[in-house]
Amino acid sequence: MTVVPVTSADLEAAEVSWFSALCSDDYAYLGVPDGSLRSSWEHCRDIVLEAEKQGFRNILAPSSYQVGQDTLSFVAGCAPLTEKINMLAAVRCGEMQPIMLARTIATLDHMLKGRLTINIISSDFPGEVAESKLRYQRSREVVEILRQAWTQDEINYEGDVYTFKNVPTDPARPYQQNGGPLMYFGGYSPAALDLCGQHCDVYLMWPEPKENLAQRMRDVNAVAEKYGRTLDYGLRVHMIVRDTEAEAKEYAEHLVSKLDDEYGKLIRDRAHDSISLGVAHQAKARELADKFGYVEPGMWTGVGRARSGCGAALVGSTDQVLSKIEEYQKMGIRAFIFSGYPHIDECVHFGKRVLPELKTASLPEAYGRVPASPPATPLGVGERK
Repeated sequence: MTVVPVTSADLEAAEVSWFSALCSDDYAYLGVPDGSLRSSWEHCRDIVLEAEKQGFRNILAPSSYQVGQDTLSFVAGCAPLTEKINMLAAVRCGEMQPIMLARTIATLDHMLKGRLTINIISSDFPGEVAESKLRYQRSREVVEILRQAWTQDEINYEGDVYTFKNVPTDPARPYQQNGGPLMYFGGYSPAALDLCGQHCDVYLMWPEPKENLAQRMRDVNAVAEKYGRTLDYGLRVHMIVRDTEAEAKEYAEHLVSKLDDEYGKLIRDRAHDSISLGVAHQAKARELADKFGYVEPGMWTGVGRARSGCGAALVGSTDQVLSKIEEYQKMGIRAFIFSGYPHIDECVHFGKRVLPELKTASLPEAYGRVPASPPATPLGVGERK
């Protein structure tokens, strides 16, 4: 299997991240609502705090209007409560005017002292059904404006969606230097790959058979090479790890033991990305799985019966899960976003069994984005004229 080049130093270390269920996605039994696990500030905060306690290096704060909390507000609330863990904030491009978004992200970056990363999202807005071409063009323009805001003295931009002239960038200068917060991105269409290859830092994938993941990496690497760039690669996947394979598989069956598939379909359909190409590939993996839901050894697709997006889990003993992660690392994958049900319980299972065996890193530090000494706070971030 071809190893795809990555961009930063210390390739043996992986950024191992967890997930906070802002989008009403936490269950003791998949598809069975549980009031104690609902998407509240308190519960999702506790997931973040447990992930930091266990030693995870980053945590994804997802975004969804219908079933979620506001991501950027949540990240701001977590800033003074955390000390080491990075926050991977999902940003739906176009929801906020891009220059104001640049200032908001810069403010968060100062609050977190450089512990901020950004997940670029191109989904529809509430009440909107937009063509893929428009969504990716809008995202491209937002990303290009953010880059100007974080690296230049003025924003001068003329696009199909946005036009700005001579806008000073002082309020939008982030804590992180050399380009601002890292941008993570996931998408499968040619427009998505082009945007990621030209502008983003980490290409995120959902779980599929390894040969499919390797091909996606080759595809986006070819695009990046056209722009004289290389990327890091990430995998978002659920996790069920126990002392033995039998215990892990038994727990997987336990998770879906009360699931009504019609209700599971309703859960999938309510997501804004439910008709995306990536979601279609997750559905295809479920179709190819065996009668127990395994599309390849150790990869169980049962999670996708009750959620849109990432729809499979690594299931196995500590050694089996470590072996799978090592296989992905040999492919060139270095950023991992794990999760499990319930999220706090599975965070502890993984944190105690697997995480101590992994060499971990913070990608913003590896990229040299976090300055050795704090930069001067720009006008507009904690200062009034």
